[in-house]
Amino acid sequence: MENRDQNQQREEQEDDQPDEKFSDEEILNKIDKDAAEEPEGEMTSETDGGEGNDLLSKFGLSRKDKHKKEIAEHKQKAEEANDRYLRLYAEFENYKKRNIKDRFEFSRLAGIEIINALLPVIDDFSRAMRQMEASQDINALQEGVKLIHQKLRNILESKGLKQMNSVGEIFNPELHEAISQIAVQDETLKGRVTDEIECGYYLNEKIIRHAKVVVGS
Repeated sequence: MENRDQNQQREEQEDDQPDEKFSDEEILNKIDKDAAEEPEGEMTSETDGGEGNDLLSKFGLSRKDKHKKEIAEHKQKAEEANDRYLRLYAEFENYKKRNIKDRFEFSRLAGIEIINALLPVIDDFSRAMRQMEASQDINALQEGVKLIHQKLRNILESKGLKQMNSVGEIFNPELHEAISQIAVQDETLKGRVTDEIECGYYLNEKIIRHAKVVVGS
């Protein structure tokens, strides 16, 4: 019984003893070391946090500045494009005005040129009219009228006028205007122009007047 109590006391004393044995000096040194390291860790954490905040702040400002710069560049490009558009539009409007003016001036000058070319013909007709009043020579008058007519044709042909040759040609609605039809005995004349009431004309290869014709049927 006494031995059992002694064993129990021995076990309780072993339980109360720590697993590792430290001297008092070692324990104090460990406490001082832990106390010294803890503020440094906190300081380091605070310092790291401050540097991180500074980096985030700088990064945020950098992105903001970059966006502002990009917006300014796009705005400048848009203004430049709009300025080019306005200048091109103004130039195009001026071109249209000049073109209309030039065409009108060309038409006016072309009219003046033709009139100047026809003035000698008018002079010839005026002389022929005076000659008709003073002379009874019909043959001379006829010859004079033929010369004036040929002179007029030559002037107009020099300006690009060309007479159509329609008689005997197959009727072409793009060239001819049928005034009437006439029965023909010759089968080769059916569908062809048998007579010309009014000549057709080209001006520089463009039809300016259709020929008025009679068509065989």
